[in-house]
Order: sequence, then structure tokens, then C-alpha cells
Amino acid sequence: MVVLGIDPGTANTGYGVVARSGGRLVALDGGVIRASGNLGARLATIHERIGALIAEHAPASVAVEDVYFGSNVRTAFAVGQARGVILLATRQHGLECASYTPQQVKASVCGGGRADKGQVQRMVQSLLGLADLPRPDHAADALAVAICHASHAGFAAAARRATLRPATGAAPPPAPGAAPPALTGAAPALATGAGPALATGAPPPPAPGAAPPPGAAGARP
Repeated sequence: MVVLGIDPGTANTGYGVVARSGGRLVALDGGVIRASGNLGARLATIHERIGALIAEHAPASVAVEDVYFGSNVRTAFAVGQARGVILLATRQHGLECASYTPQQVKASVCGGGRADKGQVQRMVQSLLGLADLPRPDHAADALAVAICHASHAGFAAAARRATLRPATGAAPPPAPGAAPPALTGAAPALATGAGPALATGAPPPPAPGAAPPPGAAGARP
């Protein structure tokens, strides 16, 4: 499974491509899309480069980091526009784009949502087996987004397999048209003492219309 992770920005958009190989994640590509000019020109550059990356690496899924507003709302709105053209390019290639907050990405990679950029870089280096720290920061963040999505996708696939797997020891379902299986266990016993008991040694009652037995007490000739 190949994942394209993206850290959006109007001037610098980070990207990272990771793949799962032999039970671990490896980095295939990473870098920064540098855009210049007015906002429209920058958005066009980002849209074009994201489309080219998707065509080159054929990822199974794309993940992008959510906008962090912080204290500069104007910058956040501009980054939101960059994120919009990324979503457009992704959809034009028939892919869905997952979104993760910065806290989710840090928690997935570092184990805590308050990790700093240095911690993120070191954990990305360790998880991907890189010889050097991933640089610049935007590329490291994009690789972290890709790792986050790959981890979530792996857990989701495992959960689906566990849901579809039949319970251990459960009997297989009957074939269509087959008779229902016989109930196991003995039939329920009648309640003890139900009905009047016959006296021990007493003769059975005579059939209707039959002569009384000889010697019966009180019998008349």
C-alpha cells in the first residue's frame, strides 16, 4: 500500500510518499513544492504538482494535514485554499483524501500530541529507517502524515478482518435446504410427583364392563 502524505501551504507544500513493505514502512519520495507569484499562480502550481505526484507514484490513498488556525487567521484561510486544490487534484484522479489534525499526526508518530518538530523528525527517521533526519520541516511533516494514515488504515483493515472472521468453535451454517440439526441433550424430565401415584402392589383397575375378579372383597354371588 502506497500513501501520499501532504503538509499544505501556499509558499511551501510538503509531500511524502511511503509504502508498506515486509511488515514495515519505507520512504519512496519526499520534498517540498515551492510556489511563487500571486495566490492564483501558487494554487495552480500546487494543483499541477500534486497531480503529477499522484500520476508518478499511483498511491492507494492520499492524506493531508488539517489547517491549524493558531493566531494568524489570514494565513490559515490561505492555507485552506491550498488544501482545497489538493483535495481537487486528489478527486480528479479518483482518490479519496483523508484528513488528520496536527495533534493526531503527532500522537500517531510520537505517541503524544504535544511533540515538537525535532521529535517528529527523529521519529519519522526511526520509523522509516532513514540514514539522516528528513529535511526540510515541511517534508518531514508530510512523511509523518503519510505514516499516520498508513497506521490508521492498517488498524482499520485488521478490525474488518476480525469482524468477518467466524468465532472459534462455532458450527458452520447449514447448507440451503438442509434439515435443522437435532437438539442435543436429554429430553426434559417430568416434574416429580405430578399426578396421583398408584398404590404399590394394587391390581390394575378392571376394564369397563368386565366381571370383577373372584374373591374380591365385598363381591356378591
